[in-house]
Amino acid sequence: MAKITASVYTSHVPAIGAALDLGKSNEPYWQPVFKGYDFAKQWIKDNPPDVIFLVYNDHATAFSLDMIPTFAIGTAAEFQPADEGWGPRPVPTVIGHPELAAHIAQSVIQDDFDLTIVNKMDVDHGLTVPLSLMFGQPPADDFRWPCPVIPFAVNVVQYPVPSGKRCFNLGKAIRKAVESFDQPLNVQIWGTGGMSHQLQGPRAGLINKEFDNAFLDRLINDPEGQASVPHIDYVREAGSEGIELVMWLIARGAMDDIDPAPLGAATPDATKNRVASAHPVCVKQRFYHIPASNTAVGHLILENS
Repeated sequence: MAKITASVYTSHVPAIGAALDLGKSNEPYWQPVFKGYDFAKQWIKDNPPDVIFLVYNDHATAFSLDMIPTFAIGTAAEFQPADEGWGPRPVPTVIGHPELAAHIAQSVIQDDFDLTIVNKMDVDHGLTVPLSLMFGQPPADDFRWPCPVIPFAVNVVQYPVPSGKRCFNLGKAIRKAVESFDQPLNVQIWGTGGMSHQLQGPRAGLINKEFDNAFLDRLINDPEGQASVPHIDYVREAGSEGIELVMWLIARGAMDDIDPAPLGAATPDATKNRVASAHPVCVKQRFYHIPASNTAVGHLILENS
């Protein structure tokens, strides 16, 4: 009875959270970034989810190099914003959905995907920045996020990391799990991280606009093909942190195929190479901007038929 109705894809740059928290979103440097999410804020008001399944990577807050699960699902009732070295972000506690999370874990594990069950963890900017970008900063008199969130952490920090194909097929298993849940919930799945960036070494500051836009094209039009790309290609072309993009494939795996109908005026450049499908997905928004801090920012919204 539950259903995945849409997917959201976005970078989760920590400096974006800092810009919001420090009131810098209207500064000339940051204005183009936040303007790219104006459509998203209105879209999510018009299409409010009951639950968000949010795929992200932890940045050494809930997990350390002592223990890093490949896939970890948060099954707790709530998750506190993490202190990442300068205090927690001034955002609300994330309310979970333990019943749906436990159901997804049961179904996905029985489908032969090994998940780590996490009953207590703090969540860092990888999860809270996407919420801020989509919902804005919650007002002080109603300091809560609009809906429950199930955190799903993926290891893209310590090699070996999961393959794109593994992530894409995991998305399919998550969709199957959601659709077998016996409550009429509107579920959105969000894939976060990326796009191209490298934080250290001789290539620090790397941004590859061509790779990023080709990734967006293939994520929309040929996700199976994109899922077959080996991890070394991400590292070579998109930087050491570009591997975060495999998390977008989890969200895309939970979606339908591509819609042959024309896009709206907001995203006319994404019409090329589209193919027909019996179960189409509709591209509602596509946005790309460089730079934000030392990173390329990408954003998509897809709706299932």
